[in-house]
Amino acid sequence: MNYLELVGTIIGLIYLWLEYKASVWLWAASIVMPAVYIVIYYRAGLYADMGINIYYILASVYGVVCWLRGNTGEKKELPVTHTPKRLYIPLTCIAAILTVIIAQILIRFTDSNVPWADAFTTALSIVAMWMLAKKYAEQWLAWILVDVVSTILYVYKGLFFTSGLYLLYTVIAYIGYLKWKRMIV
Repeated sequence: MNYLELVGTIIGLIYLWLEYKASVWLWAASIVMPAVYIVIYYRAGLYADMGINIYYILASVYGVVCWLRGNTGEKKELPVTHTPKRLYIPLTCIAAILTVIIAQILIRFTDSNVPWADAFTTALSIVAMWMLAKKYAEQWLAWILVDVVSTILYVYKGLFFTSGLYLLYTVIAYIGYLKWKRMIV
């Protein structure tokens, strides 16, 4: 049994609950969980996933500042809003370009046997985490796609606790999307 993976899964469940509730405390869990998963993904040869967890730690610091400061810097918590339509094409292009760049790095410099899937989930996670920091409801839709692909990828890599966590993430992401849409004023 991989106890470190089990610990990461438990922290991930706590994180998911806090994100669903739109609690600022999700950012504490989103610092601890990636630290655990850096080790797990390194051992599994999921190097892009390992790297994205370094990004998650940094993005979590940014996210907590955004949430606590709000839009105006008046120390008013940032409200949940829709992603502005003008951002859809740029965010999609960023995810696509990052996927190609990350996949090429994995192909050339690592022994990854899943470079495209690892790159795709990593690239889309970068975009989704930025959307979460901005408190856009549609971040949940990006996470649903990441979670579905990740569930399959982690089963393939034998990370069964983690694949179960991501399967649950998929379901909760859908429910979270519906909840966050109702929170928009």
